[in-house]
Amino acid sequence: MVRRNKKGKVYLVGAGPGDPGLLTLRGKECLEQADVVLYDYLANPALLAHARDEAERVYVGRRGKGKYPEQDAINRLLIERASAGNVVVRLKGGDPFVFGRGGEEAEALASAKIEFEIVPGVTAAVAAPAYAGIPVTHRTLASTLTIVTGHEDPEKPSTALDWSRLATSQGTVVFLMGMKNLSTIAATLLAEGRAGSTPVAIIRWGTRVSQQTVVGTLADIVEKAEAEKMEPPTVIVVGEVVRLRSKLNWFEQRPLFGKRVLMTRAKEQAGELATRLASYGAEPVEAPTIRIVPPPEWAPVDHAISEIRTYDWIIFTSVNGVSRFMTRLFTRGLDSRCLAGRQLCCIGPRTAQELEKFGVKADVVPAEYQAEGVLTTLNQQDLTKTRILIPRAEVARELLPDELRAAGAHVDVIPVYRTLTPDHDSGGWRQELMDHRIHVVTFTSSSTVRNFVTMLGGAEAVKPLVQSVRIACIGPITAKTAEEYGLTVSIMPDENTIPALVDAIVHQYESREQVATGALQ
Repeated sequence: MVRRNKKGKVYLVGAGPGDPGLLTLRGKECLEQADVVLYDYLANPALLAHARDEAERVYVGRRGKGKYPEQDAINRLLIERASAGNVVVRLKGGDPFVFGRGGEEAEALASAKIEFEIVPGVTAAVAAPAYAGIPVTHRTLASTLTIVTGHEDPEKPSTALDWSRLATSQGTVVFLMGMKNLSTIAATLLAEGRAGSTPVAIIRWGTRVSQQTVVGTLADIVEKAEAEKMEPPTVIVVGEVVRLRSKLNWFEQRPLFGKRVLMTRAKEQAGELATRLASYGAEPVEAPTIRIVPPPEWAPVDHAISEIRTYDWIIFTSVNGVSRFMTRLFTRGLDSRCLAGRQLCCIGPRTAQELEKFGVKADVVPAEYQAEGVLTTLNQQDLTKTRILIPRAEVARELLPDELRAAGAHVDVIPVYRTLTPDHDSGGWRQELMDHRIHVVTFTSSSTVRNFVTMLGGAEAVKPLVQSVRIACIGPITAKTAEEYGLTVSIMPDENTIPALVDAIVHQYESREQVATGALQ
């Protein structure tokens, strides 16, 4: 059999306007299979998390007058990486064919006979106004939409724009990349006959948590933009539809809008927390302080599995405990049938949900989602000579096994995973804290607290970094650990769950807003 060489291919992928949730499903698929990702300044770096860890990431962003690769150099890089047999994703902000030079890159690939695919993205020309509460078309206000570059090629002998038609248009005109030429744009439209009272909106970093919107008219928008120190990247909207913003401004009204929340959970477990935070307008910032690894040896786990039918109870204290134990059980050639006859207890509904993924329902989920809740439930019966198995982390509180043994039970504790400090650099999110760009730090276990402090150089080094930051802990045990390190916990839910933690953060800010506006007396 003759083995064929791997054939390279380039995907020109629109990254969307900034909100990671606006990446298309096809774009996500391309990132997941990429060997190389070339990404722009306007492509949200959070999207790189969809790429495999081993994928090469190359920044080729173009920004202002700084140093950046020329377009020819980017074209050559695409051709070189694809010619070497790689799957290459060219991740471009917005849509690659809307002022994104995607056409030029596609031409270069076609000339080099490199296979390519265009993956359209959501353009900022439509998305940024939508997130600012401005529909670019409206049945009674605007029947046409014109998208214009605000930064023509300076090497052109003359402008290709028909300013007279733009000025007399009754529809919406959207300028991309026009911030540096705002005064020229406004002056030219006025000179060509557009009324000075025409509404104008400037949206900076549209669809992101850092979105900023300034509204004015052609007559005063330059002055207002200067007063607010507006800088690129922006989308400029000219037209009557801007008047609708006062009614339709939904994005900037969400309770956590503008708030950046540091997540210290393991990277593979931060998804639910990130999604819920984003739904309330916050920007989740990944800062994993733990990584989940297998136990030092599997022998104790395998022994417990071989004697699984001798246990009366199996108590799962975490999602990780469930997934690691059940996966090992399946690896040993068994399945959920071997748990028949055992009483299964899960601390919390998320742990119970994880167990259900393996086709098993928990018999007991205590009302209190911690060790104390399990003890309250099990102590209602005679535990003398009861055999109990607890698959858990290598390091955990001993309260549960100690109290169960004191009640007469035989308890076997087996480590099915360990939590270690990640080996990656914390410099990125450390700088975020130093620059006061983080509003809330979340902790979901005592391990996340301990490792957070360790990674930042100890308790004394941490205190000034979080002085103006709200500390949110998932429950009292985690909060106690945080306080032992001198951290002031200001947010803690009544229930030890991720949804409840996010709700508590929202409540904190909603309550402060009500006080600030005088809604609460």
